[in-house]
Amino acid sequence: MDVRRRLTLFAVTIAATPLVVGACTAGQREAVKPGHGRAAAAPSVIVTPADRTKNVPISAEVGAKVSGGKITAVKLTDDKGRPVPAEPREDGSSWVPDRPLRNSRTYTAEVTATGDSGRTTTQQTTFTTMAKSTKQAITSELYFTSNQTYGTAMPVVVAFDPPIPKEARADVQRRLFVKTDPPQPGTWSWESDGKQVEYRAPDFWRSGTRISVRSALEGLPIGKDAIGDADHTAVSKIGRQVSLDIDNATKQMSVFQDGKLLRKIPVSLGKASTPSSSGKMVIMEKFDRTTFDTRGEPNGGYVVDVDDAQRLTWGGEFIHAAPWSEGDQGYTNVSHGCANVSSAAADWLMGVTQVGDLVTVKGTEVKLDQGNGFTAWNVSWDEFAKGSALPVPAGLKPTPSITPHPGAVAGGSSPAPAPSKSNGG
Repeated sequence: MDVRRRLTLFAVTIAATPLVVGACTAGQREAVKPGHGRAAAAPSVIVTPADRTKNVPISAEVGAKVSGGKITAVKLTDDKGRPVPAEPREDGSSWVPDRPLRNSRTYTAEVTATGDSGRTTTQQTTFTTMAKSTKQAITSELYFTSNQTYGTAMPVVVAFDPPIPKEARADVQRRLFVKTDPPQPGTWSWESDGKQVEYRAPDFWRSGTRISVRSALEGLPIGKDAIGDADHTAVSKIGRQVSLDIDNATKQMSVFQDGKLLRKIPVSLGKASTPSSSGKMVIMEKFDRTTFDTRGEPNGGYVVDVDDAQRLTWGGEFIHAAPWSEGDQGYTNVSHGCANVSSAAADWLMGVTQVGDLVTVKGTEVKLDQGNGFTAWNVSWDEFAKGSALPVPAGLKPTPSITPHPGAVAGGSSPAPAPSKSNGG
């Protein structure tokens, strides 16, 4: 099995919790503009956390509910008067600090709303964060790192250990943020066991897209007994479109770039006792040289060094150089589940592919298990969207394409801890 870490993401959404006005009225101020006749009503503002609230999680957001106006200013400061940068959610329901708040500290939030008449109301609230938690921290890992160039099928993946219970997934998902430039919205989708959540858009990423990710889970309460471990951030871009199609019937791999066939490569896939998986996979990582160690696994027991290996699944399926099977490539399946190619072809592929490129395998004896790798494209968009713990905007749909490039239409087990050495065959 493979080397992989697990991400934990947690979410607290104080902003969405309405509070009674009486809890916050002490800090409310109104600014009245002079005029004739009866003065227009000033807007009403409710801010959360409520004034003088204690034991607030460090994942807290500043929430505001306004009647009779709109928010025109938000200010958050710590107990030394220093500003705390924060960004509004797209729906304007809350402001999310750029970093987790600090434990056992007092913060002041000030929200100003302006009505149509020009009258303003400013609501202030002061709250204190909780002491450092002694609850179990759920480990989270973000499989999207900064300063990389990924393929157009690269999902944003977060993994968790232990898994996120179903009732906590909506809160966790609310603390997972993805921004794309140019805009290309998508959604998160959970694997059924809660060990992995993936984000993608209805269509493949456009080349040149800049993607910013934050899993803001540090200090987030997860159920009654757990808490988020850390914030993870990354900014990277999408490179050229490359896809690989592997057909068991012909024992050939077709390599496409921007829809044009670059090369066909003979392959040897998994033999009957250890068949390769059929499905839509994504290149997860690349190694110039690595070690496959299958001792203790069914049908395993060998240790071998391989060159030019590209991982496709958590379970140990790779594309890699296999000089020992070059006589079988294009004719017979002899591997332990990997796609064997010649040394020359493997070396060439390493210079063409990127982590995040789509690899489609068809015609083998078994289907790819959802969650066994980055499997966001192994199901249709509608099926993928069903895995979201939050509502998905109805307008998010794949773009119709009369002549899609190979691998451009999505069809349609959980990650295991990564060992010190890679598996394969």
